Amino acid sequence: MPKMLELFAGILPTPTTIAVLADASSNVHPRMWQVLGVAAKSARNIDLVRIDAGRRNNVSLSAAFDAAAQQRAGGILVLPDEPLFLTRRADIVALAAKHRLPAFYGAREFVDDGGLMSYGENLRTAYRTAAAYIAKVAQGAKPGELPVQQPTNFELIINMKTANALGIAIPQSVLIRANQVIE
Repeated sequence: MPKMLELFAGILPTPTTIAVLADASSNVHPRMWQVLGVAAKSARNIDLVRIDAGRRNNVSLSAAFDAAAQQRAGGILVLPDEPLFLTRRADIVALAAKHRLPAFYGAREFVDDGGLMSYGENLRTAYRTAAAYIAKVAQGAKPGELPVQQPTNFELIINMKTANALGIAIPQSVLIRANQVIE
């Protein structure tokens, strides 16, 4: 989370407010919000405002983006690791474009769909790793005896078409760190 905030803040004018889109029913988003809060305190001229998209049974992405606009957010960071957001990524990307908000995501799939930037693990690799675990369990391994694995490779993806549409100049220092730049 601190690296995501650092990369995103590196392209935004300062001072700025970043709206953090969270799922109110998520088990992991409260912890991510805490980590972001600590990271924001050490960042210069960055204020965070949490925007809840609602709960799984009552999600209003449109209202969440309206709330971000009311808070005069200079960008929106969509918290990762929530299937709800991943499955609604086309709506989220469209709302970010409608509100002309630079948006940062935890999965490249958002950027492939027209989002601005992402930094996170490659989901295809994560799914292959999960499939290997499932195969071991299917072959008789006890899940509690399998080692826990965490991602070690993270990728930064930038969509220059979206950056240009938003009038954002991505600094060279960020571009050279990108694993892929979509033209």
